[in-house]
Amino acid sequence: MNQNFTKFLKISTFCMGGMVLFSLNAAVAKAEAVVGEKAVAGITVPLEKYSEVSEAVKNKEIELADQYNYTNLGIANVENHLNIREKPGEDQKIIGKLPKNAGCTILETDDSGWAKIKSGKVTGYVMSSYLITGNEAVTLAKKVGGVVATVNTTTLNVRAEAGLLSKVITSVPIGEEFEVLDFDEEWVKIGVDQDKGYVSRQYVDLTYELIKGVSVEETVTGVSGIRAQIVAYAKQFVGNRYVWGGNSLTNGTDCSGFVHLIYRNFGYSIARQSSSLSRNGTRINPSNVKPGDLVFYGNGSSINHVAMYIGNGQIVHASTTRTGIKISNMYYRNPITAVRIIND
Repeated sequence: MNQNFTKFLKISTFCMGGMVLFSLNAAVAKAEAVVGEKAVAGITVPLEKYSEVSEAVKNKEIELADQYNYTNLGIANVENHLNIREKPGEDQKIIGKLPKNAGCTILETDDSGWAKIKSGKVTGYVMSSYLITGNEAVTLAKKVGGVVATVNTTTLNVRAEAGLLSKVITSVPIGEEFEVLDFDEEWVKIGVDQDKGYVSRQYVDLTYELIKGVSVEETVTGVSGIRAQIVAYAKQFVGNRYVWGGNSLTNGTDCSGFVHLIYRNFGYSIARQSSSLSRNGTRINPSNVKPGDLVFYGNGSSINHVAMYIGNGQIVHASTTRTGIKISNMYYRNPITAVRIIND
């Protein structure tokens, strides 16, 4: 590590909107003003300001300071996911899920064993006994968090290799977050579902984060009948694990296995593999999808990922081992095509 970089590297942990972020503050012998650095929760220092910080993150040479400040941090200590309920009580409505090792802000606790938490866009109640807290949570956060790239430009090309002349495998929109696999001063290698590609570092913001809670809405707008039933059933499994080749909605499956098992539950026989599945049913323009239709993504024109459209511009899909089954914006990456299985 550069000798001009001090030995002290501090990560301040905080939760804003349920997202647990670790903002890096670096002291340099010849200090350089860090644009946007403020002593306000929710403002992060871009990692790209210092290559030394980048190396420290990649090598996990990170120390958390002032642990007593982080007593409101909770991490889900479960094998699969922790249900987030509308009110305290196991008979209360489930409004979200906190996946394994996901982080949350603990807002309050009560004597009956329930904690009110906020994570992602979800605020609700979980059983306190399933949360790791205090210094143990801070220590665990260093191990289970990861570097995330958030797109900061309108549309960003993801390339097969680190270079402007390399093939574009897909494009991603502003505000979307992707797992960082590696990075240097110019390029960031990210995971987009099971694809891996490179984006220009100047067009993403890098932060160290824990997984967030996910919302589970029961209503499906603008549709009824079998479509509404299929979508409602699929959303029950949000927060469950991604397992390549897996065939269990509760213990783990991959993208094509997920939609295959959902449709099978309603008596439909469709292919198990995503590229073969794209040849089932009737191909339609992605702009014409209805809830329950399937949307396909991939590397260039080669299909390797499938999701189910659930309405309101959203899809549900088994994405990655880190995020599991999740809800995303349909245009979190460029759709290649869509298929209609239900002929109504």
